[in-house]
Amino acid sequence: MKVLVLAAGYATRLYPLTLTQPKPLLYVAGKPMVDHVLDNLAPIGSIDRVYVVTNAKFAEQFAIWADNYRAMKSSTLNFTIVNDGSTDETNRLGAIGDLQLVLDRECVDDDLIVVAGDNLFNQSLVGFGTYCRSQTGPVLGVYDVGSLEQARKYGVVDVDNTGQITSFVEKPSAPASTLIGIALYYYPKAFLPEIRRYLDEGNNPDQPGRLIQWLYSRTPVMTWSVPGIWYDIGSKETLEEANQIFSRR
Repeated sequence: MKVLVLAAGYATRLYPLTLTQPKPLLYVAGKPMVDHVLDNLAPIGSIDRVYVVTNAKFAEQFAIWADNYRAMKSSTLNFTIVNDGSTDETNRLGAIGDLQLVLDRECVDDDLIVVAGDNLFNQSLVGFGTYCRSQTGPVLGVYDVGSLEQARKYGVVDVDNTGQITSFVEKPSAPASTLIGIALYYYPKAFLPEIRRYLDEGNNPDQPGRLIQWLYSRTPVMTWSVPGIWYDIGSKETLEEANQIFSRR
């Protein structure tokens, strides 16, 4: 199984903090955000390669981070840093464009977990790996934000009694529920060609949830509920709040 970490954004809402440092490498509770991601994915096991797709501005920083992560954690994870060549917001490929770039450049032909590098998890995702291995199709990580007001900021999902997605609405003005899709995905290798098909049809190459929104009406997409605390960092205020919450835990 492979893991692909999406980390090519410029996080302009966090300027000046992210002028010289990528958001996933900002510290929360004493370690970079992306450490929270990998520390909780590592227990899944059988992950033989982690791709981190970033941009020309921050590729070197991620290469240094990857070396330090392996050394400090005595980790057996193998990293490949993929530079998408973008230099600012004007020439970004978008998250789904970056995903396809890695598939093409690295000739990926394996089951794939895709995760945003700025996700904050406080519990192991080993259950996600176990569930994904039991499925033949894609899986979306979901989280109950507990507030309709909060849900408006995300892609809101409805599921049936088996956990299969029946509806996915991006940033609805009147959310039907507080269950949202987060940037945690599983794509079995048989479904990787669908990503190229999505892009070839001229669909939006950014916002990775849009791929699920397109896919669920074409094939069953199952869901897995993320345990514990999940946090989305979009501003200096939420960064500080996350620091306080995760430090307490």
